[in-house]
Amino acid sequence: MSLSSVTAFLAETAPDLHVIVLDESTATVAMAAAAHGVAPAQIAKTLALRAGEEVILIVTGGEARLDNKKFKAQFGTKARMLDLADVETETSHPVGGVCPFGLPRPIAVYCDVSLRAFDIVVPAAGAINAAVRISPERMAEITGATWIDVAAAS
Repeated sequence: MSLSSVTAFLAETAPDLHVIVLDESTATVAMAAAAHGVAPAQIAKTLALRAGEEVILIVTGGEARLDNKKFKAQFGTKARMLDLADVETETSHPVGGVCPFGLPRPIAVYCDVSLRAFDIVVPAAGAINAAVRISPERMAEITGATWIDVAAAS
């Protein structure tokens, strides 16, 4: 269902974008960067978290790490990663394929400013071997994301 929900979402909101499905897994940042011929930082990884009782998604650059102090300042609470079992339930996407597209219900999406270093980023597309090439600004636009700064300075 996940890959198909992403494909349907993109067909409706951004019909010029196409999901790239590869034969090999791109479930990690390193694997995705190698498969798509981009720098690891250009892989837009989506973190599924709880901020209090709310499930949120934060999309960061592939090499970015969450800064706990910045997160707490932004959300007023400590970041808690979703349990692996909850990730697919909440997003409909498997771990390694989580993205801000084609979600089963509205979930708040945030894009970290680390993505703005690139013209094109490569987020997953609902499967461990699927992705899309998109500008960070367009990704934020079509997902209704809010720009935030929660990644640690590198």
